[in-house]
Amino acid sequence: MNQSELPSTDCSGCEEGRRAHRLSRRSLLTGVLGVGAALAVSEHLTVRYADASTSAGTDVLLVMFLRGGFDGLSAVVPVGDPDYYKARPSIAVPQASTIALDSRFGLHPALSALKPFWDNGTFGVVHAAGMTSPNRSHFSAMEEIERAAAGSSIRTGWLDRTLGLHPEPVAQAPFRATTIGGRSPRSLAGPNPEVSMRSIADFALSGASSSADRARWSAALTQLHASATPTVGDPARSTVAGLASAADLANDGYQPANGASYPNSDLGKAFKDAAHLIKSPQAVAVLTIDEGDWDMHAGLGTVGKGWMHDKLADLGGSLAAFGTDLGDDLARVTLVTMSEFGRRTSENASNGVDHGWGNAMLMFGGGVQGGQVHGTWPGLSADNLVQGDLRATTDYRAVLADVLVNRCGATLDEARTVFPGWTGTPLGTTKPAG
Repeated sequence: MNQSELPSTDCSGCEEGRRAHRLSRRSLLTGVLGVGAALAVSEHLTVRYADASTSAGTDVLLVMFLRGGFDGLSAVVPVGDPDYYKARPSIAVPQASTIALDSRFGLHPALSALKPFWDNGTFGVVHAAGMTSPNRSHFSAMEEIERAAAGSSIRTGWLDRTLGLHPEPVAQAPFRATTIGGRSPRSLAGPNPEVSMRSIADFALSGASSSADRARWSAALTQLHASATPTVGDPARSTVAGLASAADLANDGYQPANGASYPNSDLGKAFKDAAHLIKSPQAVAVLTIDEGDWDMHAGLGTVGKGWMHDKLADLGGSLAAFGTDLGDDLARVTLVTMSEFGRRTSENASNGVDHGWGNAMLMFGGGVQGGQVHGTWPGLSADNLVQGDLRATTDYRAVLADVLVNRCGATLDEARTVFPGWTGTPLGTTKPAG
């Protein structure tokens, strides 16, 4: 057992987890860009992806990474498995407190805002999902699950490879692939482009906050690159366009629709910006949102209060507001959550849970086969566990490939190029487009 697998006895999260959380909170772009930073970002603005405006049946793909190791056993509780309650005598969610999903699973009550979406078929779950073998190191597991190319030397991330499936230059669509919240995830690493912003309101050129300033910078940068090759000039012009578009969005007086009320949290604000972008005239194909602080080695809390309750309430409230705000536009959005690993089945001496393997992936959107828990449940009896962990019976790549094929216009062969070495079949968690 390596150090990252040892039970925690004196801290709320392991040191590696705390470093991962600090990274998830640190902006790779400050959100207020200087000229040099803006031009560096602009080199990543010629996006390649199936164009939603010209390719029938392509959704906006929103990937939410829950960093720190999401405890799927607390969120989607296996109430029909008596070994769950034996393993967690202090922190288990009582069956009577859960929101019944089916005979085997119940939803943590802090996620109650998602129940209407379960009922209408736009929210579903894949349980006991994960990589093909355990990896209980935060950074190593994040690297592998976001690269999604096990056994190969490929260094790009799976979302970057997705962006490269259908080359379509879109120099006038700077927000085509966008990270909201500031941390550009490993899954987007590679030659294909993305914009990383803390928020729409903060995405601006330093020293160019007014329309007059932006006009002067635009004229100057345009003139500066007038004779430049497309490789040099197009990124600069795209950056100017992106900054102008962000300013327009920031000033358009956006108000959530349909009575949606977002939590006043970083996550709630990120989802509000995501809805704003999706409903705007901007072409958007891929969005990512990161949410850290799930490394609950100690003090996980009880069903009605504490760390897990508060995190899930924020997650559920943000997702519900996002779905409500989108209204009919939810039909063209597919959201899937990921995390580096699940948590151990048994609680530890600090009323928390240590690094594990199998996990729950949440799915949300109009094309989701919702109202059901997908996957094969292996059970939590001792002979079914792997070194104390929930066995991952579903390869997470089968879930992502399902989304790419059914909702994002990819063929199965293309999905296999995105996930080299994966030879499975899509899981059936989404509806075929059209």
